[in-house]
Amino acid sequence: MTDTLPPCPECASIYVYEVDALLNCPECGHEWKADERAGTAPEVRDSVGNVLVDGDTVTVIKDLKVKGSSTVVKVGTKVRGIRLVDGDHDIDCKVPGIGQMGLKSQFVKKVSG
Repeated sequence: MTDTLPPCPECASIYVYEVDALLNCPECGHEWKADERAGTAPEVRDSVGNVLVDGDTVTVIKDLKVKGSSTVVKVGTKVRGIRLVDGDHDIDCKVPGIGQMGLKSQFVKKVSG
């Protein structure tokens, strides 16, 4: 074998081996296709199509009820320092006056500047 295999994208192990079209990691058991690029996450976009990144500031575009509580995140609430995560609620943030919570990107708009 003349080319070197990339390290495991899950645990960064260098002991990767190839079986047919898949690369395998013996340490964590992760399997992936050889042509997949490691660390490529889908883009997260706000309600108007702006690409969001970690650390952005966003505003809430509609009143959102907080599940399990009678509180409401009001329209226009500014949330600073968002963190993008995988899952149904793709933004993890700290909402002023409410605390830590997850938001869906479809209910926020990126603040420019």
